[in-house]
Amino acid sequence: MVTIKEIAKAVGVSSATVSRVLNYDPVLSISPTKRQAIIETAEALNYETPRNRNKANGATAPSPLTKLVIVHFLEPSDEIADPYYVGVRLGIETRCRDLKTEIVKVFHSDALPEAGLLESASGVIVIGKHSDKEITWLSEHARHVVFADFDPRSDWIDSVFSDMGLATLKILDSLKSSRYSRIGFIGSHESLNGSVQHFAERRCAAYIDWQKKNNTFDPALLALADCSGGQSLRLETGYRLARELLALAQRPDVIVTSNDNMAIGAYRAIQEAGLSIPNDIAVISYNDIPVAQFLTPPLTTVRIHGEHIGETAVDLLLERLSGRSYGKQVRIATELIWRGSCRKPLES
Repeated sequence: MVTIKEIAKAVGVSSATVSRVLNYDPVLSISPTKRQAIIETAEALNYETPRNRNKANGATAPSPLTKLVIVHFLEPSDEIADPYYVGVRLGIETRCRDLKTEIVKVFHSDALPEAGLLESASGVIVIGKHSDKEITWLSEHARHVVFADFDPRSDWIDSVFSDMGLATLKILDSLKSSRYSRIGFIGSHESLNGSVQHFAERRCAAYIDWQKKNNTFDPALLALADCSGGQSLRLETGYRLARELLALAQRPDVIVTSNDNMAIGAYRAIQEAGLSIPNDIAVISYNDIPVAQFLTPPLTTVRIHGEHIGETAVDLLLERLSGRSYGKQVRIATELIWRGSCRKPLES
């Protein structure tokens, strides 16, 4: 029986680090590459958690989910660069290990997966946003399909996601209570169905609606990138867009960034401009990736529970396999984590 110590030796890390990775410790600071190496080494050595071993000894009934195909909207290099999406996939994989489910992973490419691959699986989990054409094709060729971290807005398609529009309102209401008045936003336009949909991305749209309702909308405070998929929302994009806002004659007193990677880029732009966070300008973001708490100052951000999204996607498939015949959409709540990069609202 493979032990944690053997995995640690193979990867070159401590046993404690292996244990925390395999138990999906959300506060562990570790590089995505090292985390992936630990997971893949454990899989290659057929490591079983104590929970799995106990289930095996208890002679539980076999899972109806014998084979799962994961279809990802990102390429492997883009996923590794974004710990949030790694967390979604690991949530799926840890639940499937408990069920002893075979997993096949299909990352983004210009072509759709082989139809036979989907048809041979008990179910398919699709991570991230896909076009209407892709949604229809995937639904036609999968016995059961669940979308994770994306809401196709269809009554008959199962999905699990967090509401980014609602999370944005939570941020903006809190910033208003914290006496911030010029609130900047950096993000992207929506790229879907083969075209760029300007100002349609959920966080961006919610920001514009909120500003207009409060009679405070200033287009100059909005800096957006054109992108196809999540790969453009990286440190470099955050750095470039933050510089645009900092160059304004009247700069914002707080910047909302679409994800933590962009916030890291914004930190660099702010520091290069000789400004202090949060005294001169505050920063607030989304995702709560592990490194967020170790920035200087630590980053205030919306925690999106990616692992729970992944686990819930598997549970929705199990419900379908058990006979559920209606569509089900599950919204996983977000949590605003206050740290040193932004003033906290005054207690009422």
